[in-house]
Amino acid sequence: MASFSLSRRRVLPGFAPTLGFTLFYLSLIVLVPLTAVFLKSSGHGWDAFWAAATSPRVMASYKLSFGASLLAAIVNLFFGLILAWCLVRYEFPGKRLVDALIDLPFALPTAVAGIALTALYAPNGWVGSLFAPGGKLAPLFGEAGLKIAFTPLGVLLALIFIGLPFIVRTVQPVLEDMETELEEAAASLGARRWTTFRFVVLPTVLPALLTGFALAFARAVGEYGSVIFIAGNIPLVSEITPLMIISKLEQYDYVGATAIAAVMLVVSFLLLLVINGLQAWSSQRGTRK
Repeated sequence: MASFSLSRRRVLPGFAPTLGFTLFYLSLIVLVPLTAVFLKSSGHGWDAFWAAATSPRVMASYKLSFGASLLAAIVNLFFGLILAWCLVRYEFPGKRLVDALIDLPFALPTAVAGIALTALYAPNGWVGSLFAPGGKLAPLFGEAGLKIAFTPLGVLLALIFIGLPFIVRTVQPVLEDMETELEEAAASLGARRWTTFRFVVLPTVLPALLTGFALAFARAVGEYGSVIFIAGNIPLVSEITPLMIISKLEQYDYVGATAIAAVMLVVSFLLLLVINGLQAWSSQRGTRK
């Protein structure tokens, strides 16, 4: 009995106390604040909630925030995979510098990133001037050229900037642990590069890609600091949903602010639930194979 009791000892406490502490911590940090959002938004009835959450300006901000976040995550899904592949499989001058720069959006204050992007893509900026009327690349987009900053395109660029590290950092470890012998075996059997990527590489990195996609999307939906400067905040054109929440709070319209926050919370949760479901499905499919 003594040897049996010793074998049952664990470094951490038992299941009951650890589960209780986990639920308490989760409730205190996550569930209680989220519940307060719904309670506050429903305090003045359904009509007030619906009016605050579906006004024309708010609906336009939903389309921009969720649409640009989804598009930015898709763009990062493609280019993040390419960048992670290059960092893992190739040696080139400045590789360590590129690897370090990927984490720059994590370390850089969001306001600084927003100001830098605005200065770069504004009509008088280094890049924006090339597309402005009279610029070298302006004729490609007509007489008016292409305006990047203070438009939804500027919002998209900012969201791509802050979301790229999530894709690279989730895919990179998987590629590092992946055995190159599998690709060499496929090539020795006559498989082309696309076939090898589709049936050997992609099934391995797909769960990590979906995880990075979910993280990048979630970060982009709630991003404020790096977007607010380059967006221009034009009503019905380039106003993001977090800005609408801040505007409601500045007007002491707490019901309207929490109503918009509740809608964002529900939509974000549903989208992340779908993405996590796809991730679980891909993992089970890869295990069965």
